[in-house]
Amino acid sequence: MARGRVKGQGAVRALLAFSLAAPLLVLAAALGTRSGGLSLETGYDLLTMRVGWWLAIAGALAALAAVVLALRDFRRSGLLAVATVLVGGGTLAGYIWHNGRMAAAPPEDISTDLAEIPGFGDLNDERRGRGPRATAGVEACPGALPMMAQIAPGSAAWALQEAGFTIRGAGVARADGSRESFWFGFDHDAVIRIRPGRTDIRVAARDDRPHGGDACRMASRISEALRTSR
Repeated sequence: MARGRVKGQGAVRALLAFSLAAPLLVLAAALGTRSGGLSLETGYDLLTMRVGWWLAIAGALAALAAVVLALRDFRRSGLLAVATVLVGGGTLAGYIWHNGRMAAAPPEDISTDLAEIPGFGDLNDERRGRGPRATAGVEACPGALPMMAQIAPGSAAWALQEAGFTIRGAGVARADGSRESFWFGFDHDAVIRIRPGRTDIRVAARDDRPHGGDACRMASRISEALRTSR
C-alpha cells in the first residue's frame, strides 16, 4: 500500500511537471523572439500560438488526471494536485482569454481621419508596405478623437512620449514615433498630423496579426495626452 502511495505521488509530481511545459515554452519563445534569436513567425505564431495552445490543453488534462490520482491519498498528493490544477487550468484559461481578446478587438490600424488618412512619411521605409489590411476610426475606437485645433509641435512630440513611443521625427506639421512591445517585440508606429484647425492621429502595427486592440489603446492615450497638453 505504501509503495502504491509513493507511485501515486510520483505520478502527480510528473503531471505537475508536464503542466509547466506550456508556460515555460511561452516564456522561452518570448525571450528568444525579443532577443532576436527567433523570428516572430517561429517564436509567436508557431511556438506560442500553436504548440503552446496544444500543450496548454494537454496540461489541463494532466491537471484532471492529477486530481483523480490525488483522491487516493489526498493528504500526501493533494497540494501537488492543487498546484497542477492552478498551473494547467490557469494556463489554458489564459490562452482562452487571450484568444477571445484578440478576436473581439478593433483593427490594429486606427486613424482619427478616414477621409484623408495620415501617412507614415519616412517610417514607410521601415514598414515596407506591411501592416493591417484595413484602417478603422472612431466607430471602432471611441477614444481615438481628433483635436479640432492646431497643436504645437512640442505638444505633439510630448503626447507620443506619454503614450510610450520613441520620437522618430518631428516638425511644424507632424510628429512620428515607434513603439516596441516588451515580450515579443511587436512594433507599432504613430503619426500626429498637424493642420490649421485640426490635429489627427494614426497608430498602426507593422504586421497584420491581432494585438488585442493595442493600436486603439495607444491612439486613445495620445488623444487624451493632447487634450491635457493644451
